[in-house]
Amino acid sequence: MATIMADTRPSTRRYAVPVASATIAVAGAIAVIGLADAATESDGLAALDPGFTADVVSDRTPALTVLARSLTFVGDVPVLVTLMLIAAFLLWRWTRGLRAPALLLFAMAGSAALTAGLKALVERKRPGVTFVLGPVDTGFAFPSGHTLNSTVFFVTLAALLWVGLRSYGAKAALVIAAGLMSIGIGLSRVYLGYHWATDVLAGWTVAVTWLALVSLLAYFTRPREA
Repeated sequence: MATIMADTRPSTRRYAVPVASATIAVAGAIAVIGLADAATESDGLAALDPGFTADVVSDRTPALTVLARSLTFVGDVPVLVTLMLIAAFLLWRWTRGLRAPALLLFAMAGSAALTAGLKALVERKRPGVTFVLGPVDTGFAFPSGHTLNSTVFFVTLAALLWVGLRSYGAKAALVIAAGLMSIGIGLSRVYLGYHWATDVLAGWTVAVTWLALVSLLAYFTRPREA
């Protein structure tokens, strides 16, 4: 019996990652469809958006505004592209290989394509100009590109760095930092009036779905010795 269990456990562990990733991807895709439908029909969670945004706007403070603008700046496309290129270069220098930077670039390229595609598909209008704290953005709202792209960037980078860290403290700090950046940038978009809460929630959901698919790719293309 012990021999049988010893033989089956490695096989079970081997399929844990792809099964979990595939499950998350399917569940995420279903959730994204539901959010997109709610955003299109202005029902479900999307029906709560106007009231929630009005409450957030009414609680603005100078300190929070500075923080929100700083976080949104990090999520801007030019800034993220710059960070991505720097990170890809450093990953190449660190690993002495192309696999890690290629995965980061692939993840970000897919994120950008999903952002553009879903915006064009759903065509949801942004909150009115009375909510916006800054230059008016005339693009579509769903999903929040800042939220989606920054989440994919910081989580992918954290995952790639994770494997090279031995300290549990460093790993915990890495995960917390990635999570805080993703959450902070997403919330800043609602605070500044550029997105409805549903748009930000969709950005996180699409990001998780896409990251699950990227993890599948990473798993099945990993080196044999990994």
